[in-house]
Amino acid sequence: MIIIINIMLSYLIGSVSGSLLLGKFLGFDIRTMGSKNAGGTNAFRTQGAVFGGLVIIIDIFKGYIATKYIPTLFLQFDSSIMYSNDLIIILCGFFAVVGHIYPVYYNFIGGKGAATAIGMILAIYWPIVILGFFIWLLILILSGYVGLSTILTSIFMIIISYIFYSSINNLYFLPFIIFFSLFIIFTHRSNIARMVNGNENRFHKIMLFHNLFNQSSDG
Repeated sequence: MIIIINIMLSYLIGSVSGSLLLGKFLGFDIRTMGSKNAGGTNAFRTQGAVFGGLVIIIDIFKGYIATKYIPTLFLQFDSSIMYSNDLIIILCGFFAVVGHIYPVYYNFIGGKGAATAIGMILAIYWPIVILGFFIWLLILILSGYVGLSTILTSIFMIIISYIFYSSINNLYFLPFIIFFSLFIIFTHRSNIARMVNGNENRFHKIMLFHNLFNQSSDG
């Protein structure tokens, strides 16, 4: 019963959407704008760097809190618990991500889970987040597609997690990363469809080769 309470608390924390919370305060619903997604990318694209940055920070922070602190609640009151603490940590983090994607407060329509998952991984083994960020940024600079960067980075995370597995103090981390990578691909299926159809939004300003080509053309 205690484990269920911890998982439900993690889900409720994950259901607090940064973009929808800030948007309500400012008088708009991000789900009516851009790609109509409540995640950080759409917030960044439609409302600018400050709003998007705050949204991403909130979404990362709730994943971190759910993974780092929620698993320790109430356990001292239940000596009969037979579950591995490693598994409890993974479950709490995962359900925070599920809450972000399917938030109970917002008719189960939320974001795609990447930022909240970053918070979860940050709480378990932060060096992987640093490496993952540089891979994500490199792919973004080369392609201009945020969705593609997120999908490919989630796949690279499997390799990184395998390399650092002996240093990660959680038995279930690698199986989770494998599952989560598939989960990220699933939540980004609309991005994949738009890329195939050629109508996915692209950040041209950050694309290195696009900028170099434009500069050479202007010259």
